[in-house]
Amino acid sequence: MTDNHRSSRPFRLRALPAWSLVAAGVVAGGLLGVEYGVVRPPAYTATSYVIAVHTSKADTASALGFAQAYGRVATQLAVLADAQVWAGVPVNTLRDNVHSETSPDAPMVAVSATSVRPALAADMANAVARALTRHADDIAAETHVQLLQFSRAVQPTAPSSASVKVTALVGASAGGLLGTLGLLVRPRRRPEEEQPARPASVPGPAVAADAHGKV
Repeated sequence: MTDNHRSSRPFRLRALPAWSLVAAGVVAGGLLGVEYGVVRPPAYTATSYVIAVHTSKADTASALGFAQAYGRVATQLAVLADAQVWAGVPVNTLRDNVHSETSPDAPMVAVSATSVRPALAADMANAVARALTRHADDIAAETHVQLLQFSRAVQPTAPSSASVKVTALVGASAGGLLGTLGLLVRPRRRPEEEQPARPASVPGPAVAADAHGKV
């Protein structure tokens, strides 16, 4: 490959319009987002709620504090090991697909489970919530706080995962960002490349004759 061919490639890149890299990134990212949204199976999320109730030997602040604590241990091995019996799935499946949330204002724990099967998502959420309430009942005599089932998880009817339109939009946005970053590292035109080279001047016959006479 000659030097002219090697130098022509960076020049072609520099000659492309600035918006072309951004446009190419948006199109490529959007197509990848559509493909991801179509290939990936939809996921469903179900949520079960339990509430902390204090006895006469405790107060509302205690119930709120224990609700925060139970929310942190809901996905621990001790709880999940019991929940796997009712959910019918291994502990690893529960650990990867179940999470819990608490509220700073209400003594309530939300246990959510996600699965490609709506019925299994509800079963996992209810199983973990059931195991959590049993663990709380075992120490209720010392904590003076009980966990009660507030709302059972029901089988979801709509997926919780992003739709194809959303994944396409996210992909296009990411592609556009990468295209913009590509503009920052794209080779810039050198001053000598922006202006065409001037042809070398050839002395006319008169100039050549004068030069010959002086020699």
